[in-house]
Amino acid sequence: MLVKEKTTNESLHQLDRQYYLPTFDRFPLAFSRGSGARLWDVEGNEYIDALAGIAVCNLGHCHPRVVQAIQQQASRLIHISNFFVSEPQVAFSKKLVALSGLGRVFLSNSGAEAVEGAIKIARKYARSKGRGGDILYMKGSFHGRTLATIAMGKERMQRGFGPMPAGFHQLPFNDMDAVRKIGSKDIAAVILEPVQGEGGINIAEPCFLRALREWCNQEDVVLIFDEVQCGLCRTGAWFAKDHYEVQPDIMTLAKGLGNGLPVGAILSNEKVSQAIEFGDHGTTFGGNPLACAAGLATLQAMEEENINEQARQKGFWLKEKLEERFGAHPGLVEIRGLGLMIGLEFTFETKPLVKKMMEYGVLANATAGKVLRLVPPLVITYEELEKAIDAIERALEAVEQ
Repeated sequence: MLVKEKTTNESLHQLDRQYYLPTFDRFPLAFSRGSGARLWDVEGNEYIDALAGIAVCNLGHCHPRVVQAIQQQASRLIHISNFFVSEPQVAFSKKLVALSGLGRVFLSNSGAEAVEGAIKIARKYARSKGRGGDILYMKGSFHGRTLATIAMGKERMQRGFGPMPAGFHQLPFNDMDAVRKIGSKDIAAVILEPVQGEGGINIAEPCFLRALREWCNQEDVVLIFDEVQCGLCRTGAWFAKDHYEVQPDIMTLAKGLGNGLPVGAILSNEKVSQAIEFGDHGTTFGGNPLACAAGLATLQAMEEENINEQARQKGFWLKEKLEERFGAHPGLVEIRGLGLMIGLEFTFETKPLVKKMMEYGVLANATAGKVLRLVPPLVITYEELEKAIDAIERALEAVEQ
């Protein structure tokens, strides 16, 4: 009788390296289940998740309401073509419009798809007004991994994939003078993240966003907010834009929108939406009944459990505790963030710190080289946050030694 070989983190890591395209420099951990802000690997080890699948599982892993919605919808209807209407899609779209204050929705499968669609809408609107199709984006931004989105990304992400799509121009973040120096007649849109995630948790200044909104109004340039990472209660408000009281013409969402199920969305106001005609854009899987059921359940749970307020209070508490514990550390440059989207910038690379934290049972992320990014599930408990802080302290001591 053959004995089945025991599954381990290492055995799955080796099989992954054998079969999967080598695009991810993965840690040798294989997770088998999750609940709330906890994960368990295939060997039964428990971890506190301060990453949430990179700001995806905002309601925590396997939130009962989302799980139930997926199970019930999967037993009824999973997919139809967008030639037809479904009740979950209508209800989900209506809810997104009500929460955002924007007029129209287009549903996709990911953030990068949403950004690509937003650019198409902006360019179509600009062409209808006799304008050019150039896009202004910000230094430090991250909008995805498709060709158009890496054209707005770091140079290292573009290496080997040229020629890059034309018509994208980088400007310094939070620099309104740089925007004003650009001739506007060829500009279709300005795109930015109100809080840059991959760029190192860099926060837009209120005066910059308000002045940019005014400039876009004057020049009839479309303003796009990419809230794929910073939206959906992550910063302590439904959307990061709400902190600034600045309404974009287009907003993109994904990540936390399905609490783990792939869901993306473009939200646009009536002015720019009027430029779109039948056949201008489309998707096979975007907005199918299963995805919309998950998305609607996610929004309803966020609303009923007051998740934005939870994120605001916990984020304030966490930043305060981090300042108390690490504010005097000689290697710390700055602690910054909004809600539970927090970055600790150090004078050294933070990937070794992340590896050590993992050894101590806490998952986090190194971004922009020297920034430790904390984007835990918004339902994480204060006790779990305390343990995460302890793990940072232990990891710092180990790395220094």
